[in-house]
Parts: sequence; structure tokens; C-alpha cells
Amino acid sequence: MAEGTTAIGSPTRVPKGTDLVEWYFEQGWTDGLPVVPPTPDKVAAMVAAFGGEPDLVECRVPPRYGSLTREVLAINLVMAGCRPEYAPVVRAALLALSQVAFNLNGVQATTHMAAPLLVVNGPAARTIGMNAGANAFGSGNRANATIGRAIRLVLLNVGGAWPGDLDKATLGHPGKYSYAVAENEAESPWAPYHVEKGFAADDSTVFVIAAEPPHSVTNHVADDPEGILDSICSAMSTIANNNAVSSGHCAVVIGPEHAKTIAGKGWTRHDVKNYLHMNAYNLFRELAFDHRYGRIYNRNLPRWYRREPESRIPIVPSPDHIHLFVIGGAAGRFSAFIPGWGHMSSPVLRSIEGTGANTGPICADGTCYL
Repeated sequence: MAEGTTAIGSPTRVPKGTDLVEWYFEQGWTDGLPVVPPTPDKVAAMVAAFGGEPDLVECRVPPRYGSLTREVLAINLVMAGCRPEYAPVVRAALLALSQVAFNLNGVQATTHMAAPLLVVNGPAARTIGMNAGANAFGSGNRANATIGRAIRLVLLNVGGAWPGDLDKATLGHPGKYSYAVAENEAESPWAPYHVEKGFAADDSTVFVIAAEPPHSVTNHVADDPEGILDSICSAMSTIANNNAVSSGHCAVVIGPEHAKTIAGKGWTRHDVKNYLHMNAYNLFRELAFDHRYGRIYNRNLPRWYRREPESRIPIVPSPDHIHLFVIGGAAGRFSAFIPGWGHMSSPVLRSIEGTGANTGPICADGTCYL
């Protein structure tokens, strides 16, 4: 006989010779891809990586608000193909996602395509071999792929956000399989993201944001910051992305070649964010379609925005709503804009150890609400 579960974490028995991979599909426990059978030995090793206590509840996962015990978390990590050393990263990510400010219930159930994007900083990313370089958002790296997949399996199996049921996304996007990367600190001319936010360089952190897929920015011509950043502003300044109509946070990924050109002219991270905030905008009349469908006010935008036809509507309310990372391979003059979900969700930055040294304004228990 082989051991399985009728519900994740509830032991049952299946007949000897059962094709477990197919059986897990029948139980509805997968993300649409085959999973690794969670044998007792593999689950025990994963629980040990959390420090034991298999019945300890780490958090509850909306919209079903299932209890995420360490054993259940371990099972999902094994099914995703994770190694035990990935466990602290996944745990920290789920603790960040379950913070009230992130509004995981809304992210899980929205009709928008948003998916949680995870960016890892610090020594932990290097220790477990996460890819921050070439093809970072693509395939080919076990840590990136399985960490992101483990998060998704938990959101499905514990949170209950199954497509067409509690997950109402009209389209979704491929990041709802796996959406996890690390910042390329080695190639960045600036301090790492978590250091900018007050952590020490040798701290390890997870950052989560509800996000659309990366929108490519190509500029092989400009040899100055303004030219490169104008291209990014162009990608940001549409009337179609969620930030344009719902404000909130977004992420900007600067490729290493672009970053070195920008920094080579003396520009800092803060210079970049200020430039993007000032120059990425739409006119209100464009967002309102010149009122040809009736008078539009748009309550999703901040109250202090003017709503006259020629009013400039920033893509984000402030430079601090732009989360800037250096990610990607050393060759290629490409960057990316990653729209957020809007004002309905706030990103969360958390220490992987749970006790970060952050000195930011709203930080508790290693978690910072941005």
C-alpha cells in the first residue's frame, strides 16, 4: 500500500501499484503539471528544515482561509520539487503574502490577471542558487521554478483559489505557475533593494507584490539615463495597465547594461525613481476616453489628483511606489515594467529569518509594509 491524502495533510491509503502522479491529478492537487509524490521521508526532511513541529500553523491562506501547518507546507514543497534548503524562503514568502496589507484574498479572487511576484535578496538567494541573471523570469533554474510553484500550490490547495471557482481571473498569466526571481546584486551598480529599505547587506529578504507579467522595454540607442528612462516611461504610460486606472505600486526591472549606463552618469536609484514618477503619466481625458461614454470621475485614483481634462495623472502616486530592481543577464540592453494590481494591495518586504534589522517606518516581526 502507498500512503496519500484525501485532503492535503489528511492521511489515507491507496492500493499498491497506483500511479501516484495520475492519482494526484484525480484528487485535484496539482497546478496542471505532474507533482512529485510526497513520501513520508521527503515530507519529514522538509518539516525538519522548518525546525520540526509539523502541526504548527504558520498562517491561514485566503480565500478559503485554510490553515497552513508546517506539515501541509512541507507536502506542497515536496510536490513542487523543492529541496529542503528552499523551505525558509517559501515560508517567509507565504508569511509576507498572508499579511493584511497585501490583501491576498483580493489577489486570489480578482478578475484581474495579477499574480504574486517574489523577489529574493541577500545571501540566501545565492546559497540556494536562485537565478538573478540571464533568463531570470524564464525556465531552467530549479530554485526559481520550484519556489514559485510551491507558493502557487499552497495558494491552490490551502487557499482554495481554483480557476473558475474562487479564482475569477479572466485571463491569468504564466506567472500563476511560478513567479520567483532574485535581484542581480553582483551586476548592480547600486545598493541592493533590501539595503535601500534599511536591511543590512548580509540579511536575506523576500519581497512580494501583486503583479502583471513583465512588459519588455527595448533601448539599444541611448547612452544617457534620460533616453533609457524615457523608454521605460513609454511602457508605463498607457491607459491599459492597472496602475494607470487604479494607482498603487509597481515594479521596474533595470537590466544590468541599462543600469550601468544610468549609474555611469552618476544617477542613483532615487534619481531613477523620481524621474520615472515625474515623467510617466497620462492625461485624465485619455483615461476618461474624453467622456464619450459619460462623465467619469474614477474613484480608484487618489483623491488629491485633479480630474480636469488636461490634468496629468501619474502612473503611481509617489516615487516610493516604484520598486526598482536590477535583474537579468549582463548582455542585452533590455529592461522591464511590471504593473501592479492597483491600490487594492500593498507590497510586503520580510526578513527570511523573521527578525530583519530594517529601520523603516512600519516594520514589525521582520515584516515591512511598503
